[in-house]
Parts: sequence; C-alpha cells; structure tokens
Amino acid sequence: QVQLVEAGGALVQAGGSLRLSCAASGRIDLIYRMGWWRQAPGLEREFVAAITWDGDTDIRNFLTGRFFISRVTANHTTFLQMNNLKPEDTAVYFCSAGPAGRGFFWERDYDYWGQGTQVTVSS
Repeated sequence: QVQLVEAGGALVQAGGSLRLSCAASGRIDLIYRMGWWRQAPGLEREFVAAITWDGDTDIRNFLTGRFFISRVTANHTTFLQMNNLKPEDTAVYFCSAGPAGRGFFWERDYDYWGQGTQVTVSS
C-alpha cells in the first residue's frame, strides 16, 4: 500500500504564504497522480490541485495565480505553494494519490489519503 504524510500546516496572517508537503512511501508503483484537497469546517472536501509524475498539473480555477503545485520525483514528494492567503483558505488540507488511467477532480480518482494538515489564516 501507499502511505502519505503531509506537513507544513500552520497559523498565518492574511497575505502570507505557506508551503505544504506530502511525502509518499510504500508501493510507489501504484500511484501516478498526487492531489491536494481541502475541507473547511461545515463544508465538503474540495479539490485544490493535482500533479502527475510526468509533471502535468491541474489547479482549481479560482486558485490559479495564488496556489502552485510541484513535485520532486526522486523522493516522491509533492508540494503545494500557497501565496496571498485569505481567511477563506482556512481548512484542513489533505494529500491524495491515485493510479494512472483515472481523472484528477473527483475523490474516487484517488485510492490513498493522508491524515491532513491544518491551515489557519487570520484576518
């Protein structure tokens, strides 16, 4: 199986930046795409961004220009760079991983999930 460990969540003031990381281990051969999601209190989990090992990226339209996703294939880690953070970005951010042959936008596209890391943006 695949294990995902997120890191980097913190309390930050509005306008600040954070970089989240997600390290994958275990059966790396089972995954092709890694994604980031977030869940704010009282809301459903929503797609943020995804990246394949080939470097193809997808980012939620309303986050482009502020959020960026990247990866380091050598150590199977993906990063979510978040700039100009806003209070509405406050959420638990989750990492996910899925195989080739699926999409990127739906939770069902991913088989593995991390525990999440809290991001809180104060106004």
